[in-house]
Amino acid sequence: MAEPDYDVIIAGGGMAGLITAASLAIFSKQNFRILVVDRNSEDEPGKKTSHGWICGDAVSKNSIDYLAKHTGIVYGKPEIEHEVDGVLVYSPDHKTKVLFDGKGYMLNRKLLPRRQVEDAKKRGVEFAFNVTVENVIAEDGWVKGVVGRSKSGEIFKKRARLVIDATGSASLLRSRLPINTKIQREIDRDDIESTGRYIYEFDKGAEDQTYFDPRYAIIHLDQYLAPGGYAWTFPKGENKVNIGLGYQKKALELRNKRFGRSDGLNELIDQYVASNPVIKNPRFPKSEADKGNEKGNWQVPVRRPNDCLVTNGYAIVGDAAWMPRPIDAGGIGPAIYASVILGRVAAEALEAKDTSEAGLWKYNVEFMRNYGYPMASFEVLRRYLQTLPNDDINYGMKHFLSEEDISLITQRRHPKFRNIELLNPAFLIRVASKLELAKGLKYTAEKSERLIEINLSFPEKPEGFEEWHKKLLAELYEAYQKFGN
Repeated sequence: MAEPDYDVIIAGGGMAGLITAASLAIFSKQNFRILVVDRNSEDEPGKKTSHGWICGDAVSKNSIDYLAKHTGIVYGKPEIEHEVDGVLVYSPDHKTKVLFDGKGYMLNRKLLPRRQVEDAKKRGVEFAFNVTVENVIAEDGWVKGVVGRSKSGEIFKKRARLVIDATGSASLLRSRLPINTKIQREIDRDDIESTGRYIYEFDKGAEDQTYFDPRYAIIHLDQYLAPGGYAWTFPKGENKVNIGLGYQKKALELRNKRFGRSDGLNELIDQYVASNPVIKNPRFPKSEADKGNEKGNWQVPVRRPNDCLVTNGYAIVGDAAWMPRPIDAGGIGPAIYASVILGRVAAEALEAKDTSEAGLWKYNVEFMRNYGYPMASFEVLRRYLQTLPNDDINYGMKHFLSEEDISLITQRRHPKFRNIELLNPAFLIRVASKLELAKGLKYTAEKSERLIEINLSFPEKPEGFEEWHKKLLAELYEAYQKFGN
């Protein structure tokens, strides 16, 4: 049997791949050979598309603190560009707001990967830049390495005891896995959001904190401006903003048909920017830190993470594992948690000389219990919200959210809607015109409790996966049928 070239090959040098590499090196008690393979050049690490390091740039303070606590890696300026006191979600009519998350940061995604590469190199991680990984090497039911091609056309083929896939949501490695595995290879098209954003400097026009506030990242729910998704105005300073939106393809088609429009992503973003009375004379920054990163789009998975994250000799992380939160498409936080957990579990598996599905299974269990357990419930809530018109969203946020619900939302937990009293005749009379909305929201809360209970009982060993998975899918499919999606 051929001796592996590396102990670990990490395919993809973005957020998840680079943090996983550094974490693995930090947690390892042995000097494992770790290689990160990135399609980008060394002077442009972590670049997501030809348009730049396209991202919403926002991350919670809790996520950054988690990274620091468990790895000792601490970010500061210039990779952290701006601090915010929280994330505010506004109803379409701007009359109701909810604090969706606490303190956080706006990152500079062009500068951050450079810092992350240095973090990894200091700990002995090796890099192969300008190489695109296209497939895995598989033998006897195991992943044994990767095959790809350099920009000059040369074949790249390396073997490893463990391959970690951090190549993004459209991962060819995952979709082409040639072995039997519990990992899901493909994602439903309706679980993908098309998103785009601009980074602008601007002159201030009107004073209206529902449109721009340097202290808060703002999310606008609006089925006309961002059908099936949401729009955002995230401050990067007093006169600088990351502004964009995401939509669901099916929802946009219905919206365009209803209003006789033919809008695409850029038209929607331009309309959103033009509707903001605070942002006047927007222009792209001229600084080197933003050059080549001013405008772009990308595809974001918005379902629960892959129901299994490991197989023999292989693990997935970040967007390759569909980890962005279904309710807001935020991917940096879950990538940080997963990358730290995977780094530790992978180090333990390598030291035990067991990178089998069973040897890596702890990654599944710990990610689910630490971060992933509410994701399926957010998927159900997201699918339901995508069916609602603006009028229902306005009414629901104003009349059905209690203080308890707002507190739960701030903690990124599913609201319980306890003030929806379907057995109270007075309540039914008062909300008669919105009774179906009340029933739908109550249903999502009850479904959330069942899904969280199932996820918190994720099996400790692979042998229990099939039975667990059947329960999860049965609950999800019931909700999909109820919502007609």
